Amino acid sequence: MRLGILEDEPTQVAIYELLLSPDRYECEFFGTIASFLDALRDKRFDLLVIDWILPDGTAGEALKWIRGNMDWHIPIICVTSRNSESDVVNVLHMGADDYFVKSSRHFELLARIETLARRSREKPPVMLQFGPYKIDSENQAICVDGKNAGLTQKEFVLACYLFQNMNKLLSRIHLLEKIWGLSAEIDTRTVDTHISRIRNKLNLATRSEWDILTIYGYGYRLQHAKTVEPVR
Repeated sequence: MRLGILEDEPTQVAIYELLLSPDRYECEFFGTIASFLDALRDKRFDLLVIDWILPDGTAGEALKWIRGNMDWHIPIICVTSRNSESDVVNVLHMGADDYFVKSSRHFELLARIETLARRSREKPPVMLQFGPYKIDSENQAICVDGKNAGLTQKEFVLACYLFQNMNKLLSRIHLLEKIWGLSAEIDTRTVDTHISRIRNKLNLATRSEWDILTIYGYGYRLQHAKTVEPVR
């Protein structure tokens, strides 16, 4: 199981390294919100552990971006020294699944992480199929005629959004805001690049009944000669 851990204190990082066995968990650590969100745009994690106070902001900013741009099913535990009831309530309302006050009770923290990890594993996989395209949300993969297309995390999210909005015209600005986040300072050519990669990896150019239509100066539309309902 892959864990993304947002923590800037070396002492706390060392505690995680001692608690989380490399045989069971593959951990990647980030010391700033910026580096954390950058990684989330391209990498897949099964569970996130977030400290409250970071050099470039608070966990609230990270939670807002994650819940606005990623799968709501990804479990998140917030770890902080703040222990007032209002702090706990606010963090849970922002989208955290659990809240742990930093203390010497390290094995309780481990138990909480393991509980969230177990719930994540127990979640039934969601499979959708649009003609030859099979979407596996658990593994964030799309197969074409049974073969994994090898999409990156961001390509997968964008492709899923196109399938969810089949035959709808979507502007580049809309896609940029929806997939990369409202405050993302990314040129719209990033959208063009990802669309091109998706088109190639899903063999859309070679399938006359499926295509991503480019509307010059505006955006894109995933279209099918006949609208197809997803098969579960």
